[in-house]
Amino acid sequence: MRTDADMDSLRWAVAWMCVTFTRDLSPEEVFTRYGADPDQARLLDWDTASALVSGDSDDEMVSLLRSGRIGEWAFCVEEEGGIGFREKSLAELSRGTETYSLATTDGIDVFQYWRDGECVEYFEPGMEHTRSEPLGPWWDRVETALAAHEREDAGMAPAVALVLDHLGITLDDATLAGPWPSLTHAEDDAPSAPLGDTYAGEGPVPPGTVEVW
Repeated sequence: MRTDADMDSLRWAVAWMCVTFTRDLSPEEVFTRYGADPDQARLLDWDTASALVSGDSDDEMVSLLRSGRIGEWAFCVEEEGGIGFREKSLAELSRGTETYSLATTDGIDVFQYWRDGECVEYFEPGMEHTRSEPLGPWWDRVETALAAHEREDAGMAPAVALVLDHLGITLDDATLAGPWPSLTHAEDDAPSAPLGDTYAGEGPVPPGTVEVW
């Protein structure tokens, strides 16, 4: 488990972000599976890339995607959007491989683990009724990690640190600040999920469901 000092180096993971980790993909493949054009990517540092988006563009939500590969794992950090926790996006990302997705936006946190197009584990931390079945091992791990930092302004950083430790890679503020392939992508152009069963909870809709109000 990472230390409190490590939490200070993961400020990017505290709030308003979505990150995916996918085994054995290149950044170009990641962008393609997000529905973006990899030819539009430029090698940009964090500050320069962040200046590309301001939230909305022509009434359309635009996400900033930054991708790279560390060891066996390709990451994609998303600002100003939530493409990376959508069912269709994760089904495509995990096709033939496996993907972890963590997101925090507007007070809602989500953890997902997908393998070869299928959701293996889904939950919103702190909300046990959102757990997918069959129950997986990550709920207890994430709850323990978050509880250890509940009095801090750590957000989802402890959960991200837990996954990074499990994967054996480092993606701290200093690493992410460097130049990585970056592009902007309109959320309306991203893969969308088909309608499935019903759901009347809060937050992102679990895989295979449609909201009912």
